[in-house]
Amino acid sequence: MSETSLASPIGAERPEILIDRAAATSMPVVERPLSAAEWIYDQTWLRKAAILIALALAWEAYGRYLNNELLFPTFTATARAFWDGVVSGVIPARAWTSFKVLIAGYAIGILIAAILTTLAIASRIGTDFLEVLTSMFNPLPAIALLPLALIWFGLGSGSIIFVLVHSVTWAVALNTHSGFLAVSKTLKMVGRNYGLRGLRYVGSILIPAAFPSILTGLKIGWAFAWRTLIAAELVFGVSSGSGGLGWFIFENKNQLDIPTVFAGLLTVILIGLFVENFVFRTIENRTIAQWGMQS
Repeated sequence: MSETSLASPIGAERPEILIDRAAATSMPVVERPLSAAEWIYDQTWLRKAAILIALALAWEAYGRYLNNELLFPTFTATARAFWDGVVSGVIPARAWTSFKVLIAGYAIGILIAAILTTLAIASRIGTDFLEVLTSMFNPLPAIALLPLALIWFGLGSGSIIFVLVHSVTWAVALNTHSGFLAVSKTLKMVGRNYGLRGLRYVGSILIPAAFPSILTGLKIGWAFAWRTLIAAELVFGVSSGSGGLGWFIFENKNQLDIPTVFAGLLTVILIGLFVENFVFRTIENRTIAQWGMQS
């Protein structure tokens, strides 16, 4: 068969291919628009909102069943106390006090973890050093170091920042180092062939490839730091002359104002939900999702 017989003008019909146009037009549509119920169910934020509403209703029902605000206040009583605290400015001020200390400890912990993992990738001694330190300090509860921190740094934000650094560093370092080790050898060789060395190699090859593990470590470090901070304030109270959310909860517990105690706990939960579902989710959507590293 000649080349001319194989070629056909674009858009021309080939006689050896039979097309039943009536059957083609009557074929069912593969994709159809979602119904209203299916669209609502497809929205992640709506599903999560429904879960939160269900939990609030269960909270309200159980509180009404007990009928004892000193033991377990209702959701409406907690919401009322929360609103009063927000309007008066007490809860935002306490939350900001806690958040400033948290950001300082979190940032220092991330910096130390970055230095340790960079050294671990650069040499075998660095790897051994990181493994020994994580084996020693990762199982040690951060709150157990607070009495020593108070002796070393005094009653103030310095002691709490110290335990926050401890709670953040090992989670971030372990996940980052695991992510670096999981990077494919092919990708590492590409970076070497392009002449990348040192920090350029880490920043251009390892960090983008290992970013899912790094982000997981950042999430875990954030959760550890947040609960360590609240626990430290609950146990040891005032930091730098002004108490945070943990001290707010402790004060109102002593006054037997249990709805306000629950309002403080609700504030802790809401801040956690905001950071997880807005801050980290935004980072994830603009990095991992756009890079096609998750389905």
